[in-house]
Amino acid sequence: MSKNWLKDAYGTEKPIIAMCHLDPLPGDPKYDNNKGMEWVVDRALKNLTALQEGGVDAVMFSNEFSLPYLTKVEPITIAAMGRIIGEIKSEIKIPYGVNVLWDAKASVELAVVTGATFVREIFSGVYASDFGLWDTNYGSIARRRRDIGGESVKLMFNIFPEASVYLGNRDLVDIAKTTVFNHQPDILCISGRTAGAETSSELLARVAEAVPDTPVFANTGCTVESVASKLSVVDGAVVGSAFKRNGDFFEMVDKEEVLRFMDVVTAFRK
Repeated sequence: MSKNWLKDAYGTEKPIIAMCHLDPLPGDPKYDNNKGMEWVVDRALKNLTALQEGGVDAVMFSNEFSLPYLTKVEPITIAAMGRIIGEIKSEIKIPYGVNVLWDAKASVELAVVTGATFVREIFSGVYASDFGLWDTNYGSIARRRRDIGGESVKLMFNIFPEASVYLGNRDLVDIAKTTVFNHQPDILCISGRTAGAETSSELLARVAEAVPDTPVFANTGCTVESVASKLSVVDGAVVGSAFKRNGDFFEMVDKEEVLRFMDVVTAFRK
């Protein structure tokens, strides 16, 4: 496996993938029936615009506010996400991916339908989590991906998911090695304990050293202060909260925060 495809896919080395968090969707406990889907679509477009004008390298759409999450989503969630991406697709100017939390099969299917080029999900492992016992079966996902013509969709394996613990006493480096051997992921994502929580630089470095031919991304917690140090040991980052007003997970994207962050990234790349 090689890392050479990263620059071709994202137009740069050390890409920053920005999260475009979707507001609660129909069927979610916090969905606002009075505001309706038009409001959700409008907010997604505003966040997308701020991210693109701020200079991020790629964007990933996720149903981040579908709390509490399901490990197998209802069909209405996929339909709603498909509608949102379809309505704003003409405004997307950079590579984009999807993440249907926490349903790997739905994520791959949505990617194929919407033309997304990458997916981030929990594809492997068994976890005890805030959402109950969390089991996976990547073999079935790999076959479904092939059946629906999704071989070109890149898969970002989150092997250290937030709000959960791997069942079994295994070191994360060991998990990274066996995941690469058994599943050949396109990217490994390493997270902190919750959305927005910093990922340990020491942990990132250990994983990156253990799987030198597989891209490793910091999946949570990169800030304008820490991103340069993170990128010094990994191949890219997924960023959400740092792009929002006051760094608040529940706020809208702030273009000025995006510009400030990406200025640091640009300086680091030089």
